[in-house]
Amino acid sequence: MTNLLRTVTLSVLAAAGLTFVGVPFSASSVLAANPYAHPLCQQNSPLCTEVADSLNVNGHYTGHDEPSLLFYSSTSGSGNNNVYYLTLPKDPPTLPKQDGTGGTFNFQLHPAFWFGMALCDDQSAPNPGGSAVAGANVSCVPDSDANIYENAHTTSAHYVGKHPGTAFMEMQFYPPGWVAWPPGVSCDPYKWCAALNIDSLSENYNTLQINNSACLGSAGIEPVNFAFITKSGQAHAPASPLLATLATYTPDPATDLFMKSGDHLIVSLRDTPDGFQVVIIDLSTGQVGSMKASVANGFGAVKFDPNGTTCENIPTAFHPEYATSSEKTRVVWAAHSYNVAFADEIGHFEYCAQDDGAGGCLVAGVTDPGGVDADDYFCFGPDDSLRIQIAGCINTDSDFDGPEYFNNWPGTLTNAGADRRLHATAITFSSPLFLSKGRKQLLNYERVAFEADLPRIEDPSVSSNNNCNRTTGAGCVNPPIGASFYPIFTTRDGDGFECLWQLGGAYIPGTTDTFGGSSTAEYGQLLSLTYPGGTSSVSRYNDFRQVLGSNPCPANGGDD
Repeated sequence: MTNLLRTVTLSVLAAAGLTFVGVPFSASSVLAANPYAHPLCQQNSPLCTEVADSLNVNGHYTGHDEPSLLFYSSTSGSGNNNVYYLTLPKDPPTLPKQDGTGGTFNFQLHPAFWFGMALCDDQSAPNPGGSAVAGANVSCVPDSDANIYENAHTTSAHYVGKHPGTAFMEMQFYPPGWVAWPPGVSCDPYKWCAALNIDSLSENYNTLQINNSACLGSAGIEPVNFAFITKSGQAHAPASPLLATLATYTPDPATDLFMKSGDHLIVSLRDTPDGFQVVIIDLSTGQVGSMKASVANGFGAVKFDPNGTTCENIPTAFHPEYATSSEKTRVVWAAHSYNVAFADEIGHFEYCAQDDGAGGCLVAGVTDPGGVDADDYFCFGPDDSLRIQIAGCINTDSDFDGPEYFNNWPGTLTNAGADRRLHATAITFSSPLFLSKGRKQLLNYERVAFEADLPRIEDPSVSSNNNCNRTTGAGCVNPPIGASFYPIFTTRDGDGFECLWQLGGAYIPGTTDTFGGSSTAEYGQLLSLTYPGGTSSVSRYNDFRQVLGSNPCPANGGDD
């Protein structure tokens, strides 16, 4: 599999009639509160992008704990197209048990993991429409660093509040075996599925206005365009949050790309004239799936009209926002600082000994010996499951006491045999490659960064055990209070690659670099980010971040 990414990227997808920036690319029970029978972001928090300040909808936190790996390059093209090699993790042979003494499956570690990229959305924060701040651009220019606005001073021509509207794309993968999607996390008892999510925010950070009540009631404050990856590239039903139906959110093995644990994939993310496109090639089965954020697939923006009385869908072909990827290319309303990134969405499973049948927990699980607490929400019983019949809750684990924060990850036991019997294998993926603008040359990203948005969740308004002051940084700690373990990124070789990334503990067999061997060492120091906040900018410590001066794990087939 040496030079696999180059070979596949430049030759194998032609049989499917797909292109990659001009180069041939081919390859050998919904919640009752939702009247439209599809999951609004605030009614199914795993869909939401973590915002700078929590939405706290209906008294519940809507963000995520997302250990992330960021990729940087100053070469044009790095911000809007990339291709990864990915191996889907396997579950352990030991089944989970309600008392926590069994194995730990992927659905318990992460309801989703994803590859991300910033996209244009003129109807989204921080400055929807570009009209609220004098001198601002009216619209986002796709694939352009002209969209970078990061200055903290309101008088600057590049004040952060003038930043064009931005959405964030998450190419999400969902693990098998538990409660059916939606509102659970699994598409199938044994197979993985994937979906293209595009998250926007209906708020003006300069005027502090949010969208009108009609839009908030039908699309929520954080509208989500959603479409499963299908074998035809055609969406089940419109992806727009205002047009979506139950069919939009119902996985179908006859039409969708379903994948087995352990399958080797190529994941392509790139712009096209008709909209941003995802292509997934399953090298293990020969299947190909795709999805394009196009008008034809029913993607749309929710018009920002805070003084209106109705809600309007604007048919939209979404496109990447930036030309490059760096510390400056970020979604300025999000807690994280990135554009091109991998993130694992963790902290979304806690055992519940008995659910109440309506999303709550009656009897606390094994990790809550003090009884049911505030984060025991979005709960399901054993009978709700497709396969593994245990009860649990998938709301954000704001006190960091679920199985994800103990030695339940791959590589957390020094005995490799015991580790494999009880723990899933690691998500394994390459650094991405990208095609430079106007050239047919595949390049590696020049630098990487490790980032964890722990301070955002450690805010005392969210976490009862933690006391992080996100203005001063006082009390913001890594690992968080309540956790005895926090996963780290490490490297290894394998599958014909000289270097691959993996997530878990420091003892995964074949590991070549642990980057300090702990979350404290790996994720680095507190990061202060600037956000527009009404008449002035504000600073928040929402992340820990360590930027490396190079890419220690370049992908095969790319030029450095």
